[in-house]
Amino acid sequence: MTDKPDDKPDKPRRRLPRSVREQEILDAAVRVFSKRGYRAAVVDEIAELAGISKPMVYLYLGSKEGLFVACVRRESARLVAAFREAADAGGPPEGRLWAGLAAFFGYVAEHRDSWVVLHRQAPEQGDEIAGELAAARRSVMAEVTGLVDAGIADAGPDAGGGAVRLGAQDAEFVAHALVGAADSLTDWMERHPDESPEAVTVRLMNVMWIGMRNVLAGEVWSRPEG
Repeated sequence: MTDKPDDKPDKPRRRLPRSVREQEILDAAVRVFSKRGYRAAVVDEIAELAGISKPMVYLYLGSKEGLFVACVRRESARLVAAFREAADAGGPPEGRLWAGLAAFFGYVAEHRDSWVVLHRQAPEQGDEIAGELAAARRSVMAEVTGLVDAGIADAGPDAGGGAVRLGAQDAEFVAHALVGAADSLTDWMERHPDESPEAVTVRLMNVMWIGMRNVLAGEVWSRPEG
């Protein structure tokens, strides 16, 4: 006697690979942490949003803190990768820096939840999270410093007929100013949603890159007398 269709056992649910399931959990966690903040966020909501049980979240990530660290690690890596991939597209240093900064601002605009977690919430947490952020910042800083240094080298010692020479320390200074300004400008972008990432990048390049070019050409600011 054959089974009737109604008598057939249910097919077991398809099990997702651990790597895929973990990414789904992190996607849900970023949304909840961005909305609630680290302290107010609860694992129950993250589990519900990810479509799994609360014990499963702990099985994959260990703890709420471990979940937050994993979010910070993944989101910072994605942000660094966006900058690096755009900047590595080739061309002169000026164009590569433009592309990297535009990709950075574009990423922030398109992944606001991610940026809220990284920029506003992560700095308030413990040493491990601070270490993750510091590593990501060092990576971006190294990329920007290299591009600025290459731009100085391309300009040559007599760019524009000026007598000012810029070196490695100057490149590092400009890179810190650029990265710091980029961080701060993400808040400005939120208050000016009509400004595209490309427009913000142009404004920043006008201030920083043109300023550096003028210095290379011999135009140096001096304190007004009196």
